[in-house]
Amino acid sequence: MAVPLLLLTALLGFLGWMYAANWRPRVSDFPIQGVDVSADDGAIDWWASKKSGVSFVYARATSGASYRDPQFAESWRLAGEAGLKRGALHVYSLCQSALAQAGNFVSTVPRVDDQLPPALLLDFDSACAARPGRNQVLAEIEALAKAIETHSERKVVLKVSKAFEAEYRVSEGTTRPLWSRQAFFPPWYLARNWTMWQASGFRRIEGADRPVNWDVMAK
Repeated sequence: MAVPLLLLTALLGFLGWMYAANWRPRVSDFPIQGVDVSADDGAIDWWASKKSGVSFVYARATSGASYRDPQFAESWRLAGEAGLKRGALHVYSLCQSALAQAGNFVSTVPRVDDQLPPALLLDFDSACAARPGRNQVLAEIEALAKAIETHSERKVVLKVSKAFEAEYRVSEGTTRPLWSRQAFFPPWYLARNWTMWQASGFRRIEGADRPVNWDVMAK
């Protein structure tokens, strides 16, 4: 009796994983859907990704004051060639100055007419123990965003994790568009409505060997 029960449990688990890996919000609710990726996701065939409903790509470009994603240049070029809308993402660091981080982004990301608004990922990093006060953090984010906006001529979108929002209440301290994260269910933790939503962190798509972050834009 135990063996069939274990097999049934394993089968249900597998079916649940398959459903989650292929799930995405309804297109009727969110017509514009896409992904955000980094070198951790490996090389992606962007022409093939369209079969999974990818219409835009955010590629991690930089992190902190010195890290440059080794996959960014190729993802940026190939996504553009595939006719996908593309945007660049910077991972913000609490341990480095806004000026230095802005220099890293500006020197890495080209300015092109068809790019999406640049994005800043605001989250905690286990390699950075610094926890400055709220006013200082909001001022640094503002300085970094303005520098990037001057370069890109696009208003920055802030991708704010639940933990970072709880600590710094970023959504209350800025009028910039917000990008939130929560699997399967629309998030509630921001003080204002979000413009983008990361709805899954493990969706399987055509052209990618690994699961990727799946995102939608609000109507």
